[in-house]
Amino acid sequence: MNAADKYKQEHAVRWEDLFLTRRQFLNRAGMGFGALSLAALFGRDAFVTEARAAESASLLPKTPHFPARAKQVVHIFAQGAPSHLDTWDPKPALARFEGRAIPGMDGVAMASPFKFERKGRCGLEVSEVFPKLGELADDLCVVRSCHTDIPAHEVATTFMNTGSTRLARPSLGSWVLYGLGTENQNLPGFISLRPGGTPPGGSANWQAAFLPGLYQGVSINTRVTAVDQLIENIRNRHLPPTEQRRQLDLVHKLNALHSQNLQKEAALEARLQSYEMAFRMQTEATDAFDLGRETAAVRDAYGRTPQGNQLLIVRRLLERGVRFVQVWAGGWDHHQDLEERLPQRAREIDQPLAAFIADLKQRGLFDSTLVVWGGEFGRKPVRDRNGNDNPGRDHNARAFTTVLAGAGVKRGYVHGATDEFGAAAVENKVHVHDLHATILALLGFDHTKLTYRYNGRDFRLTDVHGEVVKAILA
Repeated sequence: MNAADKYKQEHAVRWEDLFLTRRQFLNRAGMGFGALSLAALFGRDAFVTEARAAESASLLPKTPHFPARAKQVVHIFAQGAPSHLDTWDPKPALARFEGRAIPGMDGVAMASPFKFERKGRCGLEVSEVFPKLGELADDLCVVRSCHTDIPAHEVATTFMNTGSTRLARPSLGSWVLYGLGTENQNLPGFISLRPGGTPPGGSANWQAAFLPGLYQGVSINTRVTAVDQLIENIRNRHLPPTEQRRQLDLVHKLNALHSQNLQKEAALEARLQSYEMAFRMQTEATDAFDLGRETAAVRDAYGRTPQGNQLLIVRRLLERGVRFVQVWAGGWDHHQDLEERLPQRAREIDQPLAAFIADLKQRGLFDSTLVVWGGEFGRKPVRDRNGNDNPGRDHNARAFTTVLAGAGVKRGYVHGATDEFGAAAVENKVHVHDLHATILALLGFDHTKLTYRYNGRDFRLTDVHGEVVKAILA
């Protein structure tokens, strides 16, 4: 080939050069000159890091920073803020001040109407509202010194689930899935079970935010029982599986052409992965959510209630390798009628959760599963003025209790303490960021190093805060 022919070949118009998005054109024409100068400062990979991270998104199992104590997590979120003073944190001093002003507080003392009794070999003090859970005292790790930032339900709920009070950040489950992947590629690795309705903060509580979309939680309404209702559109009513497979294969081919001629788009990749997951779920999810496959004895042990059904589904999901399950168990906002309403709510979770823990132990899952129960904040030791003759308790961000059990935590152990009235955590305080850091540590992660680059900055679940609560680690 002579020089003239070579010149023509090198400078001839190629079809792939004609396929440019508007953004690509601007980048190459005008904005690219600024990038050239910045490249010397930030390094040549600075502008492709996020794109590469999105492209490499995967649900395949991954290795954590160090050996993990826990492989799976169940977060039972007692939304509404349970009163720690009436469940896990007894305060005899309130009885001595009943009806009188507490020094330094606005209002009069309200003694708990419920008796506490020492349970198990460890002597854990448990309220009478939890008779079944009290029998498992030696399996529980009770953290009495939790505290948070803002005592407002929606903000604190989102904070407990995402580590942020303001900005849209990935949820705890999304971070876990991003870090560890999942064992079962035919089911979502992060599932959120809610008993109907939309919780405060809505989907922000299981969102992936700026993480790739495949790490977002799949929200399932467990108010219904039929699988077709639990998971909408689980079955295609118009096409058999063979035709669905052909459709997906065609979409993948079109996407490959798009990626080759234009660019690989993270959002499109995530959407295609969700289609694939939906296709594979048709068989696996139908089996996992079918409680009719359980024996009558097991159904009775959990209690044939919405909460019991929820936790039985959780156990079936854990058996199938789902990495993170979020369970909404709300109804704890007791500003009035606490003496009547709190025991009712406690009964709804007491038997199912006790049966769930016992079932995990029997099936060999307890030692690899971290179970977390707790709300978004606590309650004040004084009467809520809105309660009148049937009082309850108002919000309290300075003190609440979180109960953990299972993989990696001490059993029959109480960590931290509140003051004599239960108004504030004072000993071995545990902030929400500390709790998140500890959960990640149990899963094998240094919370300061589990990061994702977004908008030119490395983000993490705990922001720039958080210390692992090493005292509760087994």
